[in-house]
Parts: sequence; C-alpha cells; structure tokens
Amino acid sequence: MTQWVETPSGGRDRGPAGLLRAWAEVMVRPRRFFRNGVAPGDQAPGLVFAVAVTLAHVTVRFLLDPAQVPVIAGRPTASLGFALLVAALIAAPLALHLTAALQTVLLVVLSAVGVVGERAGVSQTVQAVAYATAPCALSGAPVPVLQSLAAGYGFVLLVVGIGTVHDLSWPRALVATVLPGVLVFGYGFRGFAAAAQMADGRLLWAVSNETNATGAALVDLTLAVQLV
Repeated sequence: MTQWVETPSGGRDRGPAGLLRAWAEVMVRPRRFFRNGVAPGDQAPGLVFAVAVTLAHVTVRFLLDPAQVPVIAGRPTASLGFALLVAALIAAPLALHLTAALQTVLLVVLSAVGVVGERAGVSQTVQAVAYATAPCALSGAPVPVLQSLAAGYGFVLLVVGIGTVHDLSWPRALVATVLPGVLVFGYGFRGFAAAAQMADGRLLWAVSNETNATGAALVDLTLAVQLV
C-alpha cells in the first residue's frame, strides 16, 4: 500500500502541482484520468490524494462547525490539531485499505460467477477508490445540497474508475461498486445524512406552505361569512 514507484509506466505527476492537476482532471475528465493516471503498483500517490481530500473535508468541517471538534482536556486548539492528525494518519489510510479490500473481494466474487472478466491488479483498485473521493474535498461545509452533490458525484467517479481500470461496462461496474460506494460516500462522507436533511427541509417547507394556504382559506371563509 505504501509502495511508491519512482518511474511508473504512466501514473500521475508527483508533487503538489501534480496533486492539484490530478484533482482537477478527475473532476472534469474522469475517464481519461483513470485511463492515464492510474499505473500498476503506483499506490502511494493515490494514498496521498485520499489523505489530502480527507484533510480538506475535515478541516473545513471543523472550522465552520467547531462543535464537531472533540475537545480533549479543555484544549480546543490542540484537540483540533490532534483530530486532523488522526484523520490524516489513521482514518484516511485505514478507510482506503478497508474499502479497497472490500472492492477487491467483490470483484473476485463477481469474476467467479462470470459477471466480471479479466481484472486489473489490486493497486489499480486502490487508486480508483482513492481518486473517486475527489469531490468530497468540497463537502466539509455544512451545506446539505453541496454534501449530497459531492457524495453522489464521488459514487459516479467510483463507478467510472472501477469500470475503466477493470474494463467493465457501466452496469457491471455499478453492481461491483454499490456496497463500497454506499459505505464511503453514503456514510463516510455523510451523503445519506445530507440527503435526509434536505428531505426534512422540503417537508417543513411543504407543511409551512400548506399551513399558510389553510390560514388564507380560513380568512377568506370568515370574510365571506361576514359579508353574508
């Protein structure tokens, strides 16, 4: 997982500029990026990418909603730094490992039953999962619409990435990625919670409108009775 191939056959560019270019390309031209920016054995850049996305997400989330920071020993600033370190050094790598392992197992099972043909290597799966998280760098803000869109697009990128690196049609890629996508984007990046907040907001708006309409109807009825 921590292997960094110095001269891979393909793969993305190194350094901060390469990281930003990778983010922009996977957001705008995902199929071309997954075809050209993913190289066998070149997993470390994918890990760096996933860590950077997680840090961006968590940093914005904590800064805009300080109540989310777990305060330790009454020291909020130190607690914020500690939480970011845990996210970067433990949470992001562990989540990427587990998701890639789950995705690999699902691909093996689907290959055994004939749904998936010849597969690429595990390293390509790891990279596809890592780069699919790109939209969630923007979803730290407590804005349900933005969080839902980022999580939804992340799932789309996972389908595109797995389909591209393993040469699958999109229906087969969708079948292979439903469970990992639900875990990563539905729960990990809070896509389901954001969608629920949006649904609650629409429900409250509809109830408010209905209440206003009912009140207006009662006023009209009262005026009509008075005129009679």
